[in-house]
Amino acid sequence: MTKYAIFPPGSHQISKQIKLSPGIVSGNHVFLTGMTGSRPDGTMPSDASAQFRSAFDKIGTVLAEVGLTHASIVEMTTYHVGLDTHFDLFNDIRADYVSDPFPAWTAVEVAGLRRPGAMVEIRVIASLEA
Repeated sequence: MTKYAIFPPGSHQISKQIKLSPGIVSGNHVFLTGMTGSRPDGTMPSDASAQFRSAFDKIGTVLAEVGLTHASIVEMTTYHVGLDTHFDLFNDIRADYVSDPFPAWTAVEVAGLRRPGAMVEIRVIASLEA
């Protein structure tokens, strides 16, 4: 079985420092680390829409390293702080990134996330065969 890490440009140093891979190819699937909506400079926007789009864009950057797009996502788990206040907005933005057949999806309300100010963390599994 093939297994290797995916490191988009600029991610290798921080990934090595905190001992994680942004993505792992294992067999016919790509497993991504949960992505929050922080900006490239590490700051967290206070705007929910900006956070949600940034998280999805970062997912796309990791997937692109192995020639995939959001269309290859088969499973998505989202962790939300304040889910009831932003679910509709998140779902509208999510619709800009997913396509039919839509990925399986579980949305979970959490008390907090590792990144201060983060409203969402998105974890996905993609198929190399999609």
